[in-house]
This record gives sequence, structure tokens and C-alpha cells, in this order.
Amino acid sequence: MKLYIETLGCAMNVRDSEHIRAELSDYEVTERIEDADLILINTCSVREKPVHKLFSEVGAFQKVKKTGAKIGVCGCTASHLGGEIFKKAPYVDFVLGARNVSRIKEAVATPKFVAVDINYDESEFAFGEFRSSPFKCFVNIMIGCDKKCAYCIVPYTRGQEVSIPMSIILGEVKKAVAGGAKEIFLLGQNVNNYGRRFSNAHEKVDFSDLLNAISQVEGVERIRFTSPHPLHMDDKFLAEFSSNAKICKSIHMPLQSGATRILREMKRGYTKEWFLERASRLREMNPNLSISTDVIVAFPGEEDADFKETLEVLEKVRFEQMFSFKYSPRPMTPAALLPQVDAAVASERLTLLQARHNEILDEIVASKKGEVMRVYFEELRAGGMVAGRSDNNFLVAVEGSEELLGTFADVRVEKTGRMVLSGVVVS
Repeated sequence: MKLYIETLGCAMNVRDSEHIRAELSDYEVTERIEDADLILINTCSVREKPVHKLFSEVGAFQKVKKTGAKIGVCGCTASHLGGEIFKKAPYVDFVLGARNVSRIKEAVATPKFVAVDINYDESEFAFGEFRSSPFKCFVNIMIGCDKKCAYCIVPYTRGQEVSIPMSIILGEVKKAVAGGAKEIFLLGQNVNNYGRRFSNAHEKVDFSDLLNAISQVEGVERIRFTSPHPLHMDDKFLAEFSSNAKICKSIHMPLQSGATRILREMKRGYTKEWFLERASRLREMNPNLSISTDVIVAFPGEEDADFKETLEVLEKVRFEQMFSFKYSPRPMTPAALLPQVDAAVASERLTLLQARHNEILDEIVASKKGEVMRVYFEELRAGGMVAGRSDNNFLVAVEGSEELLGTFADVRVEKTGRMVLSGVVVS
């Protein structure tokens, strides 16, 4: 039996797909839809575009699949649309929500199966072992989200926030390290709110405690995580992040808007001033730090003055990476009911923001020429190149072969670009 699986969206969806593959260990994975006995699409619903893509994709699957092959829709859009998916795409065989991954075998075996309970508790479920890469390990440390940001559908697709017990997390880390992984990547909607709620009695711990415990596991050399919430970047977290040598010095700080008035409407819980102070402190404590961010332009009610404040934060923080989008109304969210910003204005603002960030990024990467970076190699690329990440998350490529995979080396940067730096191994 062969399995084809397409994953849309965030790193948590990637990890959910790994869990699905682990639970369906009897299936051999194929890259050809035509050969598959089971076709899965693991969906994202954060923006409108991936939802539209779902129905175009499953329509294409139906046209080329072999007789008897099943199609399953999983993930966040499955959670949000549930059985409605059958009405739009009657050839879909089952629908499995983002909080119901452990029920994949039951779904495959049951005609027109639907499981979309957003508070189904998988926090202590013992998933099988499968990882896409032997060199790094994605580990969920929590499920769900309590934040209720005005624009975000995630709390309605992934449910209430529950932390995974530290003993389970450490067990996963130890297995991954034993299998050769040197880098641990922690996942959650608000990772630095870890420890707020567990399903059962648990010792009192927070995210800083968890980071410290993972760093003490023999064989762990690097720790990354996403996404922390600016509101929970307290002094204890800043100290652990900065002083722990195993924690990579790159951090994702989702800004969303640079205007305190808009942040209040978004229900983000922090101000422009708080965000700038935390970013400034982190830069002071970590001279080689890189900061990435998310920005939504044209949130309902955003005026030119608000957008100007977002540009001001961009100038002050000078993000090494930025994911930016026009506001996309999502069902069930309060912001979807508000008057929307004109589409042409939204497009203009996004273009201005991205153009200025590209100028900043060009200046940042140009400054990296001649710098020596410690790189952990994890992928082969075309043209006889091998690539990996520096501690501060720059993608670096060198000439080489698979013998470099899973190793660290110092690389001197000789050519710079927005997407990748190229260099030569010096040790």
C-alpha cells in the first residue's frame, strides 16, 4: 500500500504529517499521486488562499487517482469546515481535524469518517517514531492556543492550549539524538507560554525551565523554537535565551503591527514600546542575533499613520527576515465583521513594506561577506552544493557532497544573496 501526502502551512503541520506517517507505518510513501492507495492533504486555514488551494488540489487528485484510492483531508481547514468538505468535494473519503491526528487509522478504515473535535486531548498520546530529517528533530511542546487574537482562526481549529508533559518531550529528544539528530526544533502556537496548563498533575515548569532541561540532554547541540509570543518574553526568558550556548541566537518575534492602537484592536496584549524594548534588550544581550517577524498590513481600521508606525518599527529593529501579508478575513474571527481597508490601499502598503525590507535585507547580507559562520549541514542542493544553517539562522551553501550532512563546519562567506549565502569551508 502506498501513501501520498501533501503538507500545507506551518512547521506544526509538518510535524503532524510526520505523526501521520508514523501511525501509517504499513504504507510506503510515494511522490506519484497516480500510484497512491491513500492520498492525504494536510491543510492550513490561517489565510484564505490555502483554503482555496485545498479544493483545487483534491479536485486534481480525484482526476488522476487510481480506482479504489482514498482521499483524506486533514489539518486546520478540516477542523474548521468538517463535514461541509463532503458537500464541496463528495469524492473525499474522510475528514480529520488538527487535534485528531492520532485517529488516522480509524479514519482510513471508516467510510465518510469525520473527527474535528478541537479539544480532543492528544497531549499524552504515544505517537510512533518518524522524522523527515535524521539531522534535526521537530518536537511539539504544546497544542492549541488561548490567545484569541482578533484576526486568527487557529484557536477555532486547534482548540484550547495544553502543554505536553516535560517527561514526554525529553523522551522524544533523547530518541532523536540517539538517531543522529543534533538540532532540536520546539513547536507550539505560543511556545514561551509553556507550562500554563497540563491535562494532568504536573510539576510547575515554564518555557525557560524546559529549554534548560533539553540543553542538558547529552548529544543536543542546538535548540531552536517557534513561535514565541512577545507578551511572554519576560526577563527570565531573555536571560535563559542569551546565556544558554545551545540555544540558537535567532528568534521569531511576531510584530503583526507597529501601532499600539492596532495591536489593541488585534488583542495582541502588548504595545509598540514593549516590543521595541524587548527587541532592543535581546540585541544588546546577543550581538549576533537575528530576528524574524510576521506583519499584517491593512488590518481593519488601519490608517496611514498606523502603517507609518509599522515602518518605524521596521527601521528600528531591522528584521533579518519578515513574513508579510495583507489582512485576510477568516471565518469565526471578530475582525472579519469589521469594515475592511480598501484592497488597493492594502496592496500599496504591502508593496512599500516589502520593498523597504528588501533594501534593509540587502544591507544586512552584504555585511556578512567575509564573516566566518558555524554551519550545521542538513541538505543537498543542485550543482554539487550542500547547505545548512548558521547559529543565527542564515542559510549557507558550500561545494561538497553528502559526507558533510549532519556535521558542523566553519564557513567563510564569499557571496551574499537574500535567500542564501555561499562560501568555503575553512575548518
